[in-house]
Amino acid sequence: MKVNKLHSALLALFLGSSAGHAQNPLDFGSDIKTADPSAHVWQDGKMYLYTSHDEECQEDFWMKNWHVFSSEDLVNWQDHGAVLSVDDLSWADNYAWAPDAAYKNGKYYLVFPAGNGHKDRVNPKNSTKWMGIGIAVSDSPTGPFKDAIGGPLWREPYANDPALFIDDDDKAYLYFHGTKFDYYVAEMADDMRSVKGDFQKMDMGGYEPKMEGPWVFKRDGKYYFTMPENNRSLAYYMSDSPTGPWEYKGIFMDEEHNSNNHHSIVEYKGQWLLFYHRWLQSPVSSCEQRQRYTAAEYLYFNDDGTIKKVERTDKGVADFADRIKTTWKAN
Repeated sequence: MKVNKLHSALLALFLGSSAGHAQNPLDFGSDIKTADPSAHVWQDGKMYLYTSHDEECQEDFWMKNWHVFSSEDLVNWQDHGAVLSVDDLSWADNYAWAPDAAYKNGKYYLVFPAGNGHKDRVNPKNSTKWMGIGIAVSDSPTGPFKDAIGGPLWREPYANDPALFIDDDDKAYLYFHGTKFDYYVAEMADDMRSVKGDFQKMDMGGYEPKMEGPWVFKRDGKYYFTMPENNRSLAYYMSDSPTGPWEYKGIFMDEEHNSNNHHSIVEYKGQWLLFYHRWLQSPVSSCEQRQRYTAAEYLYFNDDGTIKKVERTDKGVADFADRIKTTWKAN
């Protein structure tokens, strides 16, 4: 009993729930390890996060399912559980990595990477690991989601970290990280079950660092292509088109612990927000290593539309509800 009480106290302190505030990491009500948060605001006015789910002390990113969380104030979150698992797939059994989501045709779509095989880090030539991108569909933003096509959207190139962007004209664009296919985009077919035409190599203005985890959004008529540059620091480009040409603008969040990062950016109730993951050491973990947790910060823009530098904070978006009240009174 004393052990359980100590466990709960440490977890509450770590998550900040004892103070009744969201802190970094976000309080999902448990010590669940999450990464790669994809943030969306749907018609019901709630914030939804679609995340990958790290197994406790997992081996080499062997991950099995995807979770969805929702909130109206960014403080109190509901965990809707695993909404899709590799056990539901006939073509993959591992690597449930960074997902994204979209709403189109009256349906909710989850685009996700998954794969099979084994990555031999000592002798790479012996690796059998393969990953592809799947598409799942649901009538609800919280799932459950069902594999829509019974296979990946394509088998070559090897690909993961998909990002879906629905433009104002309802066209859907899919960005991803792929072997020898970074900085490519594909337009999705209207039914969201296949790629329309060929992959398009985007003009990145001559600067194409190693990248993963792209995220695209639109603000004030400008498109933003953001990604972890060299898989560590968050950087971005700007364009007048969702397919470029793009102009590199620089890094807006520095790396931490020499570890990867993966993010999303969305406006909610008048506030621009950056969701990302941090590598933190939990006081209740069964292994002594940093593991990934979802966090959030406010995002600010300069008058010319460029993004201001973001610093990681322990407070995060803890005062979101108070900010909304202040904004409402001012209006």
